[in-house]
Amino acid sequence: MEELFFEDWKSVLQVTLATIISFVTLFVFIRISGKRTLAKLNAFDFVVTVALGSTLAYMMLAMVALIEGTVVLILIISMQYIFAWTARSSKKMEKIINAEPSLIFYDGQFIKKAMAKEAITKDEIFAAVRESGIDQIDHVKAIVMELNGQMTVVKKSEGSGKSSLDDVVTAKKILK
Repeated sequence: MEELFFEDWKSVLQVTLATIISFVTLFVFIRISGKRTLAKLNAFDFVVTVALGSTLAYMMLAMVALIEGTVVLILIISMQYIFAWTARSSKKMEKIINAEPSLIFYDGQFIKKAMAKEAITKDEIFAAVRESGIDQIDHVKAIVMELNGQMTVVKKSEGSGKSSLDDVVTAKKILK
């Protein structure tokens, strides 16, 4: 039971050094790899974030050697780049890697099929509308469940031209 709180000073020093080196290593890799590594843009980016955190924890607790952990960090970040590049280069791969945004409300109608697929309730939609500073749902053109799981509320507009909803499955398709 005593080892639960303190084993020895050597272990404390080892964990301290491993934590400092691991943290600095991950920080350097993230700075080199850019902002995408920090973003939670889609399911794959979320997996990368979890994998980086898990690897860092193992490195900090000296459960894996620092060199092995560093190799894992490099591999995770490299795979993220490869997948992002592949998705950018091929529409087919982009559809495999990235989810599509879902229209869950359009022109005064809740799109029940999409809401069921995304496991979203009307109360959650109303909360997103309020969070956007809109008090009347009649002022909302559309609500989109984005790639990263956030809901975007699009207000009705007077203008014409290219819409921010063009990449979302059209309302006509969904409402049929």
